[in-house]
Amino acid sequence: MAHNSRHKQLVFTVKDRCRVCFTCVRECPVKAIRIINGQAEVISERCIGCGNCVRVCRQDAKTYLRQTTEVLELLKGNQRVAACIAPSFPAEFTEIADYRVFVGMVKALGFDLVTEVAFGADMVALEYRKLHQENPDRSIITSDCPAIVFYVEHYQPELVEHLAPVVSPMVAASRVLKEKYGDDLRIVFMGPCVAKKAESDEIEYMLTFTELRELFKEKNIEPDTDRAAEFDPPHAAKGAIFPVSHGLLQNMEIEDDITKGDVIVAEGRINIKDALNEFAQGGLTTRHLELLCCEGCIMGPGMSQEGKKYMRRACISKYVAEKTEGLDVENWEKEVEAFRGLDYSTSFQPMDRRNQTPSTTKIAEVLHSMGKHSALDYLDCGACGYDSCIEHAIAVVQGLAENEMCLPYTIEKLHQSVENLNMSNSELATAREALKQSEKLAHMGQLSAGIAHELNNPLGVITMYSNLLLDDVKDEVMRNDLNLIVEQADRCRKIVGGLLNFARKNQVRLSETDLDKFINRSVQSIVLPENVQVSINVDMDDPFVFMDADQMMQVVTNLEKNAVEAMPEGGLLTVSIREAGKEEVEILISDTGTGISEENMDKIFTPFFTTKEVGKGTGLGLPLCYGIVKMHKGKITLNSNDNPGKGPTGTTFIIRLPRNPQ
Repeated sequence: MAHNSRHKQLVFTVKDRCRVCFTCVRECPVKAIRIINGQAEVISERCIGCGNCVRVCRQDAKTYLRQTTEVLELLKGNQRVAACIAPSFPAEFTEIADYRVFVGMVKALGFDLVTEVAFGADMVALEYRKLHQENPDRSIITSDCPAIVFYVEHYQPELVEHLAPVVSPMVAASRVLKEKYGDDLRIVFMGPCVAKKAESDEIEYMLTFTELRELFKEKNIEPDTDRAAEFDPPHAAKGAIFPVSHGLLQNMEIEDDITKGDVIVAEGRINIKDALNEFAQGGLTTRHLELLCCEGCIMGPGMSQEGKKYMRRACISKYVAEKTEGLDVENWEKEVEAFRGLDYSTSFQPMDRRNQTPSTTKIAEVLHSMGKHSALDYLDCGACGYDSCIEHAIAVVQGLAENEMCLPYTIEKLHQSVENLNMSNSELATAREALKQSEKLAHMGQLSAGIAHELNNPLGVITMYSNLLLDDVKDEVMRNDLNLIVEQADRCRKIVGGLLNFARKNQVRLSETDLDKFINRSVQSIVLPENVQVSINVDMDDPFVFMDADQMMQVVTNLEKNAVEAMPEGGLLTVSIREAGKEEVEILISDTGTGISEENMDKIFTPFFTTKEVGKGTGLGLPLCYGIVKMHKGKITLNSNDNPGKGPTGTTFIIRLPRNPQ
């Protein structure tokens, strides 16, 4: 068995670079990515080393196992070291026109031999052709791509028996080199693949082409025709075409006849999974299934990111044409014959790593938590990295994913957060305005209390002496004048009384009150014009509250009278009571009148402010209401509209009281 190195962790996450775009989740064919606290982590035991996540991550948050340091240390030793170059190198080093210059650059790093993996591909192609000819009834899956082998072993182990028992070109080349140059030869493979790093213990180290570029840069090795050299033998023939799609078939000299369906070629994470699934279900009958996890090895994760597929393919074709044109066929045939007797076989073991599918109940619970209650809610948009909402829910249950990966769910949560924030801002603004109003009214209250205290004594003296004079004076004209003095003095005393109430100098005497009966009594105690209708709405299971009924009656009737006066043309007076939670109640008094202008809204509870004509209002009614409500540890607010263009006009006062202020 050639692949004993699966304990290696091949791909790593650089956490401070991960931006949680879920591209790696989407591109991973086995979903070996776990999202924890918004960070994407590679699950080593599930990873097949395909390197898709490395290739697609634009933040360089995914990286693979690097071995440049170990290789440099190896080159410093006394043992012979061979570089075994994958046939896709012309697709990577496109800036080097002559492959011999490239070989010279590799030798300049300190390698004793620079050889071609392509000769191993030649030998493997012969083994595949032999297998194809001797087993006409057997369906074969190619085993030259290690990521495909790992996928079948771990995620479709029932297909392991169909894997071709033939080593990859890399392992075949290493066996040839050991046979030719001795078992003490140390071999470093260089190619486009990450999975190769864990494919076989027969290869000591493996560098990707990007790592090779790093070594060239570190050692300041530039293309130089003076150091050009030929590959060390054995030399390859058509094996150099191996890294492109259909390359194996061409090397096997098997005709890919679409009418026969004997051979099917699939490449890329989606196509290979579809092909294997159909093959496993028996719907795909074919003699040969050639699979490449990448879009051909020329697009492997160990290649530079900026390369273009078809340009790379053209470079490979050009290189193969030049190689075969100058090939010493006779010598090649001798080399092939010399190594034909080597053992190129391998075996594979089923190692099932599929997660158990959770119950439908648990899947449904996760879907419901994301607001997906029916099939109509399953968008299957793929933004989470999974192909469907159900697959995402399964991953959540398995601990691989999080609810927040669902874009529609996260957007909905964001909208709710913005809505809640707007509501909080609105409440904060209202609270600030209420605080400003409270501070203003507190100052006014102190002033009012002082004025009321100073005016009470002289008003009492005026009233007393005016009444004494009334008892003594008989002249009718003078009595009328004295009555006017008494009347106006009494009016002043009432104003002073209102100031004292506003300044909270009175006591609140709480008693249990039936709010339903209280509201009905308040409406009965005011004079209603014929053109004003009244509606009383009660929405309370428990109508009993503790309050000072006399003072609160003063508040409610005052607001009801104001509502009636705001509807000179008639309208509807609505008085509603309702519960605001368990511990509070609300009294709403609404009219369909003219409304209050915006510029007057913040002055409504200011003492002596009134919009009524001179002599018809003191401007103490609403401040008095405000003071009484505050003494009950309640709140009084209002909504009003005086612009018909914005909707129905009118005003609503809302009184919120605790059921028991104590």
